[in-house]
Amino acid sequence: MKGTILALFILLGTTLQAQRFAYIDSQYILEQMPAYREAQNELNELSKRWRETMEAKQEKLKELERAYQAEKILLTDDMKKQREQEIREKREEALKYQRDKFGYEGELFKKRKELIQPLQDDIFNALQEMAKERSYAVVFDKGKNTNILYSDPRYDKSDVLLRKLGLSSGDK
Repeated sequence: MKGTILALFILLGTTLQAQRFAYIDSQYILEQMPAYREAQNELNELSKRWRETMEAKQEKLKELERAYQAEKILLTDDMKKQREQEIREKREEALKYQRDKFGYEGELFKKRKELIQPLQDDIFNALQEMAKERSYAVVFDKGKNTNILYSDPRYDKSDVLLRKLGLSSGDK
């Protein structure tokens, strides 16, 4: 019985030792890619332009509301209703613009997906290739939103993956 348990522990230990693990930092890898930096710049420019338009729409809405409040006592009921309707329409227009540009499935989301997804696909393909070549059973991502609390730097294969992508390593 003791021999069986010992053999089981030895077998389990050699099996676990045979498993190779590594991790990468996908955010670090993306930041080293010139195409990612260009994509980020393009997204920032679009966002800035749309944000300025949004702010202009909001300022126009505030002007309409201020003018209405200042003239309210001089207006007839029909004129009040007309002005209130105009304010509601401008408010809805501004909200729609914000959703269309910045909301989930908005233009910024779609543009980010269009520009960044191919880069992520390249990383994933190179990662699969590296994992097969080096016989890694598991490769973790230490990038954003990770649950890795500690990692030994010698298992970080981010720079190896960068070389596989044809890029030079950064200052990590």
